[in-house]
Amino acid sequence: MALKRPKVQSLTFQTLVPDRWADFERLFGERGACGGCWCMLWRLKRSEFQRGKGPWNKARMRRLVVSGKVPGILAYAGGAPVGWCAIAPRDDYPALERSRVLKRLDDRPVWSVACLFVEKRHRRTGVSVGLLRAAVEFAGQRGGTIVEGYPVEPKKETMPDVFAWTGLPSGFKKAGFIECARRSPTRPIMRCEFRPGDRGAGTRGTDGPYATSRRR
Repeated sequence: MALKRPKVQSLTFQTLVPDRWADFERLFGERGACGGCWCMLWRLKRSEFQRGKGPWNKARMRRLVVSGKVPGILAYAGGAPVGWCAIAPRDDYPALERSRVLKRLDDRPVWSVACLFVEKRHRRTGVSVGLLRAAVEFAGQRGGTIVEGYPVEPKKETMPDVFAWTGLPSGFKKAGFIECARRSPTRPIMRCEFRPGDRGAGTRGTDGPYATSRRR
C-alpha cells in the first residue's frame, strides 16, 4: 500500500540545540536514521565510524550538541520534527578531505551540506528543498558565502531513498544551487554562492539561534 502523503502545510526550521535533542532522537529513531549512523559518517575516520555504529555514534553527536556546536537544522511540520539537514564548515567533515570524487574545488572557504534526512511520510513533499534554503540562510548568518552540496544523480528513474541521503540534484537546483564539478557520473558538486544577508535573516527564537518558516 502506498504511503499517504501529508497535506501541504507550513514548515518551520530550528537549529539543533540541547533543548531540541529529544526531537532529533524522535526523528532518527532507534536505527539512528540509517544503520546507526547518527549523522557521524563524515565527522569520523571510517574505522571509528564502523566501530561506533549505534549508541557510540549517538553519544558522540549528543556531546557535540551539548558542547554548544550547532551541527544542523531540524524541519518541523505541525510541531513534529520531519526533516534534518547537517550543515557545517567543510573543515568539520574530515572524511570529505579523503574523498577523491568530492575533493575541494578551490581554496575558498565553504559550508557543506553533509546529510538530508526526511521522515518517510514527508518525503517528496518539498521538505529537503526547504531545509537547503534554510541551510543557506543559516550559513550566511554566520559569515558564510558559499554552501556546497554533494547530491546523488540516480542512474534510473527511481532509487531507494537510503541511497539519497546527501540529496538529489533536482532538489538542490530548486534551492538555488548550480553544478560546479562532476568527477563521477553520479556525484556532482553543487554550490550556492551569495553575499551575507542576501537570503534575509531568520528571526531569533527563544530556544535556539535560528528559527524561520516557509511554505513547501
